Amino acid sequence: MYLSDLFKRELMEGSKLLSYIKDVLKNRPTDWLNLTTHRLDVFDEKRAKMQFLEQLEALFNSNNSDVSALKKLPTAYDYIRLGHPLSSILEWTIAKLQGIHPKNVISFSSQTISVLAILRTNLLNHKNTQINYTGALPDAFDSDVLRRVYGYQFELKQVENAAAVSQFDGSTIFISQQKDLSKITLSNSIDFYITSLAQLGSVVFVNGILNEAYISDIQHVRRRETIAMTPANSLSALQSLINTSPFENSTNHLEAHKKKVLNSITDITGADTTPIVGSSGLSVQYAIMMGLIHDAQEKHPGKAIKFIVPPNCYGGTNDQARRVAACFKNVEVVDLPVDGDNEMVQSIESILAKIASEDAVPYIIAEIPTNPRVEVPDLIQLKNVLSAVRKTENGAIAIDPVFILDQTFCPNVLFLGEGEILSSVRTISYVSGSKFPSGGQCTAGYVVGNKKSEALMDKIELHLKLCDNEATALQYKILATQLPSMNQRIQDAYQNTRDFVNFIQETLPSAKLNFVSEDLAAQGFTPSVFSLDLPTKGTTDAERESYKRALNLKLIHLMIGKIPNESKFCVSYGQLMGCYWTIPATSTQGTTKEGDKDYIVRVSLSPEMDLERHKTVFLDFVASI
Repeated sequence: MYLSDLFKRELMEGSKLLSYIKDVLKNRPTDWLNLTTHRLDVFDEKRAKMQFLEQLEALFNSNNSDVSALKKLPTAYDYIRLGHPLSSILEWTIAKLQGIHPKNVISFSSQTISVLAILRTNLLNHKNTQINYTGALPDAFDSDVLRRVYGYQFELKQVENAAAVSQFDGSTIFISQQKDLSKITLSNSIDFYITSLAQLGSVVFVNGILNEAYISDIQHVRRRETIAMTPANSLSALQSLINTSPFENSTNHLEAHKKKVLNSITDITGADTTPIVGSSGLSVQYAIMMGLIHDAQEKHPGKAIKFIVPPNCYGGTNDQARRVAACFKNVEVVDLPVDGDNEMVQSIESILAKIASEDAVPYIIAEIPTNPRVEVPDLIQLKNVLSAVRKTENGAIAIDPVFILDQTFCPNVLFLGEGEILSSVRTISYVSGSKFPSGGQCTAGYVVGNKKSEALMDKIELHLKLCDNEATALQYKILATQLPSMNQRIQDAYQNTRDFVNFIQETLPSAKLNFVSEDLAAQGFTPSVFSLDLPTKGTTDAERESYKRALNLKLIHLMIGKIPNESKFCVSYGQLMGCYWTIPATSTQGTTKEGDKDYIVRVSLSPEMDLERHKTVFLDFVASI
C-alpha cells in the first residue's frame, strides 16, 4: 500500500469516527450532561471506564447511535468528578485518532494539577522531571510554591515545539497550548504530553509502554484532589473536535454569578471571612490541607504535623488525608474514633493531650453529623476541649488546634459567626456542593472560616488557585440559582426523612436506625439522611453478617425495582427529587480500612418524592422477611 493510500484510509477512518460521535452527541441521554452521580446497579468498579467504552465501541462498529442503545450503556464511573460518559467519550475519541489505548488519555478540569499528578508520583519514586513548555506556563503554575511547600523537584525548559524536546534522564513533560485536539503529534522523547484547553481544563497523554504504570496514579489524583473535565466542558471539547472550530466555554455573567454565590454562602453560614468556592468538595479539602501545611511550615518549621481523621468517615476524606501525608516526612494521620462506643469529644481530648506533649501541630477533620451514623457531639463540650490550653512535655504552651468541619450533612447550622458555638476556636467549615448547595446538579464545594482562621483562608485560597481548582463558570451559575432555596429544601427534606424514619421504627422495630433526635433537630440539625442496620439471623457472627448484607441488597433492589423513577442505587445526598440508597462500605467508604467499614443501608430523601409509595414498598419488604 502506498503511503498516500494509507493516509487516505486514516482520513476516512477519522471522518467515520467523528461522524459517529456527532450522532452520539445529538442523541445523548440528558443524564450525561446533568447528573453528578450514577447508578451503582449498572456499575462494575473494577472495569468502570473500560466497560463503558467496550460497549460504546461495539455500538460504533455497528454504527448504532440510537438513544435507546446509549441509555443502556453501563455507568462509566461511580463519581462524576472522576469521570463520566462525556469525558470518557472525549478520551476515547482522541485516543482513536492518535492510535493509542483510551486508558492513556486522561482529562482534567484543571490546567495545572495534571502536571502535579506526575510530579507527585516522581516525588514518591525519587525520579527527576523536566517540564518543557511552549509560550508560557499556565497562569496558576507557581514553581516556587511547588518546590518549597509540596517538595516537588523539576526543571523548567521553554521550547519552540514538541520536536525540540530532547532526551532527559527522568520523565519529560511537554505542555502545549494546542487548540486543535486532532493535530497533536506524539514524540518518543516525550513521556507525558499535556495540552491545555483554555477554560475547559487539560488533557494528559501517557506516551509509551514504560509510562503506563503512571496511569492509575494520575487517575487517583483526579479522583481525590481535583475533578475530571466537567460534562459541559467535555461536550464543548467534543464539539470543537467534530467541527474543527474553537472551543466554546461561556463565561457570560461569571462575575455576577460569583458575587451572588459568595453573598449567599455568607448569609447561610454567618461566617466572617470571604468564602472560597472550588470545583468539588475534595478539591476544597485538598486546598485546606495544603494551605494548613504551608502555614505550619512557615509558623512551626520542622515540627510534626498531625491530621486527626475519623477512620470510618467519607472514604475520599480518609484517602486524601493519607495521600497527602505520604508526600511529607513530618505529616501523619491519626485515627479519631467518633461513632458507636466512641465519643468524638473524648477522643479529641485524649489525642490532643498526646499531640501537645509531643509539641506537634494538630489539625482535626471531622463530620458533624457523622457519616454514616448521623451522630452529633455535645457542642459545648467540643468547644471547651478545642479551647483548652495545653502544655508540651517541656512545659511550654502547646500549639492550639485547627478544627476543620465537614458540615455537608447540615450546611444550614451556624457554627462560625460572631457569638456562635465555634467562633472562639480556629475553625474552618466546608461543604460538598454536589449535595444541598446545588441540589445534586454540580460537584462544586465551598469553604468558609471564622475570624480566628482568617490568615489560614488566604493560604487555602492560594493553593486552590495553584491547583486551578476554582469552580467553573457553569458551577457558579448553578450555585447562584440553587443556593437561595437551600435552607427551605433542607427543612422540607428533613420532614420527609423524619416521617419515613418514624414509619420504619413502627413497622420494623427490630432494625436499628441512626438519625438525629428530636432535640437535636430543634437545635437546627435537620439532615435528610439516615442509616438502617437491618435485623439479622444466624448461629455464628459470619452467618449473621452474611444474612444482613444480602438483606441490604434485597431492600435496595426492591426499592429501585418498584419505584424506578424516584429510587436510585447511588451515592449522593441533598438531591432535588427522589430517594437515594447505598451501602457505605461499598461506596462512600470505598478506600476505608475494612474493619472500619459500615455494611448498613444509607438512605437520603429529598423535598419532592412520593413518600407514601416508599412506605408501601417498605411494607412489602418487611412482609418478605
